This record gives sequence, C-alpha cells and structure tokens, in this order.
Amino acid sequence: MRQNAIRKFFWFFLLILSVAFLVINSVLLHQKINPAVFLVFILADVFILLYFLKVFSDRSLLVHFQIERNTEQVNIIKAENKRDREFVQALEFKITRYDNLKKVIEDLNRSLKLDTVIHVLSSAVYSLISNNSGCALFYLVNNQYQKLNLVYSIKDDSDLVVLTKEGDIFDQWVLRHSSQLIIEDLKNDFRFDLEALPNLEARPVLSLISSPLISHNSLLGLLRLESKNSGAFNQDDLRFLSLVADLGAAAVENSLLFQKEQDLAIHDGLTALFTRPHFITRLKDEARRILRLDQHLSLMMIDIDFFKQYNDKFGHTAGDIVLKKMGHLLKNTLKEFNPLLCRFGGEEFLVMLPEVNKQKASGIAEDLRRRIEKENIVLRRQDTQVTVSIGVASLPLDTKDEDELIQKADKAMYSAKRKGRNRVCSI
Repeated sequence: MRQNAIRKFFWFFLLILSVAFLVINSVLLHQKINPAVFLVFILADVFILLYFLKVFSDRSLLVHFQIERNTEQVNIIKAENKRDREFVQALEFKITRYDNLKKVIEDLNRSLKLDTVIHVLSSAVYSLISNNSGCALFYLVNNQYQKLNLVYSIKDDSDLVVLTKEGDIFDQWVLRHSSQLIIEDLKNDFRFDLEALPNLEARPVLSLISSPLISHNSLLGLLRLESKNSGAFNQDDLRFLSLVADLGAAAVENSLLFQKEQDLAIHDGLTALFTRPHFITRLKDEARRILRLDQHLSLMMIDIDFFKQYNDKFGHTAGDIVLKKMGHLLKNTLKEFNPLLCRFGGEEFLVMLPEVNKQKASGIAEDLRRRIEKENIVLRRQDTQVTVSIGVASLPLDTKDEDELIQKADKAMYSAKRKGRNRVCSI
C-alpha cells in the first residue's frame, strides 16, 4: 500500500512539473527572448524531466525487486513452515507410537503364557504399524528341524487363507540371514524370484517388513507385516518392528522356559507320561463330568511283572529302558481311545479311558497285554520280553468316587498278580 502511494506521488509530481514547464514556455514565447536562451531553457526542462523519469524508473525497479524478494522469502517461510508442520506431525506420530510401547510391555508382563505373548506382540505391530490393515504373521522356529511354524495371524480379509504354514521365500531369507527385511515394492525388488510364489494371485503381497526374534544368539521366531499395496512400509516402520521384536524375543523366551517348567511339573521325566498329582486332578474333573452326563469312565492299573529282576540282572539303566519302552507302547497302542496316561510310581502305570465302559475297557486291556508281551526289548545286547498285570475298574459301575476307583483298579491288578501275572482282572 505504501508502494502505491509513492508511485502516485511521483506521477502527480511529474504532472505538476510538466504543467509548470508548459506555462513558463508559454510566457517565454510571448516575450522576445534570445532563441539561444530559450533553447537552453527547453533542454534544461527536458533534462530535468528525463532525470525525474529515471529516478522514478529506478525506484520502480527497486520496488519490484523488493516485492519479488519478499515474495520469495514468504514462499521460503511457507515451505519451512510446511516442513516444520510435517516434522511435528511425524514426531507426534512417533511419540504416540513409542508411548504405546509402555502398554505393550505392561501387557507382556501380565502373563507368561506363550499364546498371550504372541497375541500381544502381533496385535501391537498390526495396530501401530499397519493401522489394522493387511496381514500380520507370527512364526516360531522348530529348533529340531530348523523350520518355521506359523502359530498366529491377523488379517483384514477374513476369507484370506495363509497356505504357507512353514513360511515363503521371504521368511526363509530372514531365517537364513537372521536379519531384518523390507520390501517396498515387490515388482521392483530383484532379490527374489516371483515364480517361487505360486499363491501370489490368491494372496497378493506388494510390500512387507519382517524382523527376527533373537535372544542370546538363538533365533526363536519372526514377526512379519505385509500389504497388498506398494510403499506401505518405510525404514521407521522397520525400526519400530525390530524394537518390538527385541522386546518380544525376551518375552517369548521366558514363556518357552515357563512352558517347559510347567511340562516338567506335570510330566514324568523318564517316560514323558503325566505325573501322579496331575493325573489325579484330571481324574477328579473328568469323573465329575462323566457322572453329570451319565456316561462311563474306566481305569486300568498296570504293573510290570518281575521288574526287580530286570534291575538285578541288567542294572538300573536297563530298568529305565524298560520303563521308557512301556511309556512308548502305551501311547502308541491306546492313542485311538484318547487316554490319559500316568506313571503312578515305580513300575506302575495308570490309564484313564473316558467314555469307555468296563466291558470294552477289559477288551482294550487284553489287547494291550498281548501287544506288550510280543514286544522285543534289547537289554545289554540280549533280546528279552516283558509282561504286565492289569487291573480294570469302571465308574459308575464299580464306584462313584474317583479315589475308590483307583483303589479298586489297584486291587484288581494285585488279583491278576496272585493268579499268575501276565493277565487282566477286574473287580
């Protein structure tokens, strides 16, 4: 606005000056003045006019230049403000994302169950990184076979089926290199052969990030996010996924150790069958269910005949071999009946057969006795066989109390021993 006022002032000043020159010239023309003086005066007028025109032109150029420079500065400031706003938004997003790590850690600390830990980790990255779109996959490593096993997945498409339960070429790459992986656009990534992905049309993947879960130099699993859109993930996403994976590795390792301890607490270390306390607890629960539904439950008490002689003749190591073999035979022979197997103590075993009546249980016990009798066991390079005495009792036919049921099965087993061993008896 100030520039417009200056411009108007100069135009007004030149107009007044021109009018003054015209008036003076007009007066001089009516008077007899020396032509040379008149010419000098006219040239002076023209010079003054040109001078003021130049001054005004220079001022106009200066003002125009200043306007352009100010406009450029304004554009630079606008661009900087835009970058600052974008930076602030990105920073706020990162702060929000990393603030959620506190909740993730709290959720991980609430439980040592492996299923809970896997759910917390998968849900966290799926929400915080993928914004609940695409697919999240959680694999655990089978250390015995060095293979991946898909244990959990989250998908935005309920009809989508993940067929590669042991991982695809991307997961195998992470497993082989124990390193992070990011693919921003699969079509432009020449590290992988797309022909090795037969299900790419049914399950389109254009971008993904994946991070291994490593604890004490041991690869426990991997966490992967994928999208059917290219450019869905960036390096910040990969760094955050890696951070969650590092936290998750410690949590998964603790859960696996806890699970192992739990298994050791309820399983016999020699035969891998259930321990006596766990079996009795399960028997009580199952007995209540059976009585409520008016069904049957049978119990077999099994004792290895002359087991002390094996220890005396071949040593205690040979006795352990016999017990392991017995556990293996019980699992394989009875698996179709969904039994609950227990090493009751020493060389005695208990077998619970839910929804099996006494008559059928006696037949199953007889088949088991014959199967064990025919089994060849090598002890100190000698072929030998073992026999068993089996007692059978059923609920509710023999009793409605689970403790008494064990006593009656035990009594039937001792009856088999008194009758010559290697036989099945019932009360």
